[in-house]
Amino acid sequence: MLAKSRCHWPGETDALYIAYHDEEWGRPEYDSRALFEKLLLDGFQAGLSWITILRKREAFRRAFDGFDPDRIAQYGEADIARLMADSGIVRSRAKIAAAISSAKAYLAMREAGEDFAAFIWSHVGGQPIQNQWRDRSAVPTETVESRALSKALKARGFKFCGPVIVYAFMQAVGMVNDHVTDCFCWAEVQTSQRSGDGS
Repeated sequence: MLAKSRCHWPGETDALYIAYHDEEWGRPEYDSRALFEKLLLDGFQAGLSWITILRKREAFRRAFDGFDPDRIAQYGEADIARLMADSGIVRSRAKIAAAISSAKAYLAMREAGEDFAAFIWSHVGGQPIQNQWRDRSAVPTETVESRALSKALKARGFKFCGPVIVYAFMQAVGMVNDHVTDCFCWAEVQTSQRSGDGS
């Protein structure tokens, strides 16, 4: 049986990383809470590799109450101390504080009647940008769209969301199809269509 051709970045030996590439990365995500979780995790990734965060994702979910913005927004000093003592996650006070600020920003948007998923996807016209990269080296680290989304997020109070972090987020949640063209996922993602309304 022939092995599937895929992007080179997950390698060939890490089953967790390969499954993430094959089943999640680049697949359009329209659920607001799932998008919020991914944005926070990408913030925690800053300065680290994604596989480090991926291996800690379940611990992050436990520590951050399933990334429920209502609960995170209420975190105080006791919660920060609890998180700083949790060896299962990335223990950065600045990143933890940023997650709390971002949760408050998420709730402020919701209270103002602004749907998070609709807001995120409006920066690519509601549908994935279909790129056609033959080689990973051609893939940018930031774009006009990621700079605009980064600026809009920061204006609403989100933290750790610079244009490079935001572009990694856009790639992961399928706002852009950045699988290389000879990866089996590229064609699958290209033909995938929005199935929900993002609410």
